Amino acid sequence: MQKILFTAHCILNTASKVVLYNQEEIDAEEALRKTFMRGVIDNEIQVIQLPCPEFTLYGAKRWGHVSDQFDNVFFRTHCRKILTPVLDQLKEYLANGQRFEVLGFVGVDGSPSCGVDYTCRANWYGSFDCRTDLPETLSECRLARGSGVFMSVLKDMLKEEGLEDGIVITSLFAPEPDKCLNLVR
Repeated sequence: MQKILFTAHCILNTASKVVLYNQEEIDAEEALRKTFMRGVIDNEIQVIQLPCPEFTLYGAKRWGHVSDQFDNVFFRTHCRKILTPVLDQLKEYLANGQRFEVLGFVGVDGSPSCGVDYTCRANWYGSFDCRTDLPETLSECRLARGSGVFMSVLKDMLKEEGLEDGIVITSLFAPEPDKCLNLVR
């Protein structure tokens, strides 16, 4: 039986991520990503890469955002559009359960889009030009319990299809690496 795992886009393609400047954070993410991918390969798990809603909407030269900025009808509609073929693939694998075992979905906690249990939040909006409170505004960004918008839309779509039971949705998260690593053991 072939094991199938759906993963956030940036787990396989870090070039799609917003540029990070904290080397310690980059190193921790990369170490966890490599450990996860070694487990995937060692256990012969087939990986389906989810599309990145941020990259497909804003491209490579985007600023960092928070989930509050993405939580709008336009971004949610974009997420639904790019998730529709993913749900079709999922349904096909599930319909052929004698050949395939769907392990679930892996997001990236902290992401405004792909966070599963944690996302980044803040009340950000407006132009950077002429702002006198920019450092204060940026410092309001915090890690908060809850899903990023893309994962929230995925959960809604799974529920609409009656697939929410039995589909594991977990995440890579440096302080809690066993959350996702248990799927690939």
